[in-house]
Amino acid sequence: MDIRYSCRHCNTEVGSIPFASAEEVVQQLKNAEDGDRFLETDKDGAMTVRCICEECEKSLKTFPDYYALRKWLQ
Repeated sequence: MDIRYSCRHCNTEVGSIPFASAEEVVQQLKNAEDGDRFLETDKDGAMTVRCICEECEKSLKTFPDYYALRKWLQ
């Protein structure tokens, strides 16, 4: 099973890596203070890391006030 990376703002899939290659990444996220915010596991056991895609990052740099909003895309 792969670990998916998707944007936490627009839900665009950024990429995926094979689970066997990602065990260290998963452990680091689980051990991090805010790791629970970024790592999601669905009912089937599939894991998704919530990150920010390049387009949303550009928007956030242009409009830094968006950081205060929980959901700024409609």
